[in-house]
Amino acid sequence: MHRDLPLVEPPVQVQRARALAAALLRAAGAALDRLALRLSRAEPAGAAAHPVLEFYAEAGAPEGALYVDGRLVGRLDGVRRL
Repeated sequence: MHRDLPLVEPPVQVQRARALAAALLRAAGAALDRLALRLSRAEPAGAAAHPVLEFYAEAGAPEGALYVDGRLVGRLDGVRRL
């Protein structure tokens, strides 16, 4: 059995606290968004103008491994020799 219960408004202090918390969270989110954009545009220290793609052909090199700027970024499944 369902009864219709009256809606109860929270006290004014609770409403103000919630509004303040929401404003602080929005401001923090906007600041983090700006920081992320600035960091994504920044060039890493010592970075080349273009990424350096590397190819290893000597014996013992990992087959199917892809490197960019000296870091392993992925593997090509099924590749025996590049």
